[in-house]
Amino acid sequence: MFGIVRPCSHRLTDGLKTEWMAHLCGLCLALRADHGQLARIVTNYDGLIVSVLTEAQAERAPAQRRTAGPCPLRAMRTAPVARGEGARLAAAVSLVLASAKVRDHIADGDGVLARRPVAAAARRVAAGWDKAGARSGAVLGFDTAVLLDAVDRQTEIEALAGPGTSLLTVTEPTETATAAAFAHTAVLAGRPENIAPLAEAGRLFGRLAHLLDAVEDQQADAASGAWNPLTATGTPLAEARRLADDALHGIRLALRDVHFVDGKLVHVLLAHELATSVNRAFGTPTCAHQGYGGQQPPQHGNPYQGGAQGPYGSNPYGGGPYGGGPYGGGAGVPGGPGGPGGPGGMPPGPGPQRPARRGLWAGCAVFIGLCCSCRLCCAKEYEGPWSRKKREGCCRDCDCPDCGCPSCDC
Repeated sequence: MFGIVRPCSHRLTDGLKTEWMAHLCGLCLALRADHGQLARIVTNYDGLIVSVLTEAQAERAPAQRRTAGPCPLRAMRTAPVARGEGARLAAAVSLVLASAKVRDHIADGDGVLARRPVAAAARRVAAGWDKAGARSGAVLGFDTAVLLDAVDRQTEIEALAGPGTSLLTVTEPTETATAAAFAHTAVLAGRPENIAPLAEAGRLFGRLAHLLDAVEDQQADAASGAWNPLTATGTPLAEARRLADDALHGIRLALRDVHFVDGKLVHVLLAHELATSVNRAFGTPTCAHQGYGGQQPPQHGNPYQGGAQGPYGSNPYGGGPYGGGPYGGGAGVPGGPGGPGGPGGMPPGPGPQRPARRGLWAGCAVFIGLCCSCRLCCAKEYEGPWSRKKREGCCRDCDCPDCGCPSCDC
């Protein structure tokens, strides 16, 4: 499983951890029910946020939960899982975006996908996912064409980007896609007043996802000669961090204008855990309840209840790549580069090299092995099946039990 929002069990209360797992398993089972067993490999941590947002805006009904049977990912335990339109929308979005990722690996000739027979088979799988996602989206009133258009524009933008190109120009297609998905959760929940602020939150979430992926992959991309937005545009890490922090702040402000019935899990994932993801990507890990400029997180009640509605433009998806939306997130003056090699410092070394990414089918085989051995769920650390990045099992014990951060009751 992949994604930037990977909460630690120490930072979730028992109730929120159960809810988070219910949405994760609900996404996986929705993929299986609507699109077959193979589709379950596109289950990801970020996709379940769509399901969480949909449920948080509406009154909870008993039909939104069911008890699922034993599963290797849950150490062969039964558990309540989410079901309904939110899980199905998350499945449709995950399928379309996963197909785009497969096509991108084919274009780059990654691993076994450099071989024509394997690439041809992968294209057929990706095309099937596109059609399946479009069918599911149509049933829910969501046009996945906006996602496919964003994928096509991403390729064109990357081909034209070079030194001096705004990094926000490169992240714009991802922003547009996530804005559409977040906004449609308000449609499913029957909350039209939430469309604009959720679109803004989604736009900035897409920016963060793109930025953090670029930061984490920069060294590996440089070693393999792959395209990376930071390297291609000449954006220093200091400026990437500024944009990430600005997006974090914008998301928190946007969510204050969303009317939730129960926004606790949304708040934990999109406020606290996103901040942890940024710190992790930039090599400054901290507790999830820190990292907001010295401010303490809200301590009581629903953080989004009673927020005033802000002004929104005619575009329901907020600002574009050349200007900030109503919650910030616009471009600014780039910061200066940092790092070793300055006056009086030691010259930079070659740095550690990451192993090459696995191809689609090799990654699938490793994924199955991780599932059957329960490592995806319970391992302290494991190697990602495709990216080969270090990951942490979603149910493992946290390594910061004595971090001393204040408790958050919201």
